[in-house]
Amino acid sequence: MRSLLTLTVLATLASVGLLACSGGHGREPDPAATTESPGTEPSAAQPARGGTLSVKGSDTMVILAQRWAEGFMASHEGAQIQVSGGGSGTGISALLAGTADVANASRPMNERERTTLSTDRHAEAHETRVALDALAIYVHRDNPVTSLTMEQLASIYRGQVTNWSAVGGPDRPIVLYSRENNSGTYAYFKEHVLANADFAITAQTLPGTAAVINAVSQDVGGIGYGGIGYAQGIRTVPIAGADGTPIEPTLENATSGRYPLSRFLFMYTAGAPSGLAADFLSFVTSEDGQRLVEQAGFYPLPREGAAPAPGAPPATAPAAPVAPGGAEPAAAQPAATEPGATAPTAPSEAAAAPQ
Repeated sequence: MRSLLTLTVLATLASVGLLACSGGHGREPDPAATTESPGTEPSAAQPARGGTLSVKGSDTMVILAQRWAEGFMASHEGAQIQVSGGGSGTGISALLAGTADVANASRPMNERERTTLSTDRHAEAHETRVALDALAIYVHRDNPVTSLTMEQLASIYRGQVTNWSAVGGPDRPIVLYSRENNSGTYAYFKEHVLANADFAITAQTLPGTAAVINAVSQDVGGIGYGGIGYAQGIRTVPIAGADGTPIEPTLENATSGRYPLSRFLFMYTAGAPSGLAADFLSFVTSEDGQRLVEQAGFYPLPREGAAPAPGAPPATAPAAPVAPGGAEPAAAQPAATEPGATAPTAPSEAAAAPQ
């Protein structure tokens, strides 16, 4: 009798153990429910993930990012991509604070920002190049000025040249329109055009590129700057090269590096993207995503193997000068780049340039 009781207890314990291993419901574990380890790259066979992704930052990129979000959500049921602007600095600050999953930036993260991310979130900044931009100089459609040199542009925005007649235009005061200082475009222009000198006190700061376009389109004496994707209702002024030849902000000139204000647009994550963020960035840099870049008026990433023009001027920020406040150039940082997003033919890969 004692032996029979012992066998019964052992059998009961074995049954309990089997139930525990199957999750308490008598079913085998569902392989699809297995949690992905942090940092794991999604495989092509992996089903599309649902959830919500917060994308915040550059006003230059906000319309482009919205198009990416719409395109991605149309083919990824259950995914929600929330896009907002505010400026590159705002997006990066949100990434540092953990209130955004992806930061859009029209300039690279600087050393201080990278250090803060590493210290506060214990993650390295992961940089993905997502598009190419030619920062354009906007004037009114009736402004007859045919081109400007970088030196003339700097003199205008420093307040040293105040009348269009000094640069081949009519006798008319120049009205300066600029961006707010949390803008990556503002930072790029200040570093690359003004060599970190201050803007003229007469420059009117506006909250976004669309506002700059609107102001210049209504002011025959106005001048502004911003992404090529917004250049509608105004005229873009070519920038004269060293030999005096005007260089238009075209796809060819931006890709080759001939246009001196070419730059990459970036997305940043805290560490290598995984899950929904990896899926989204993969879409952004795919052929479908790059077609949306062209539809938005920006330029797709350069094709692998295309070389920049010999002696191309600095056009993006992989090796920028020291930023205001002592920040080191972003290019000095060993930032990882999302596979497929690197543009090995960057317009400024061969030279330093701020952004």
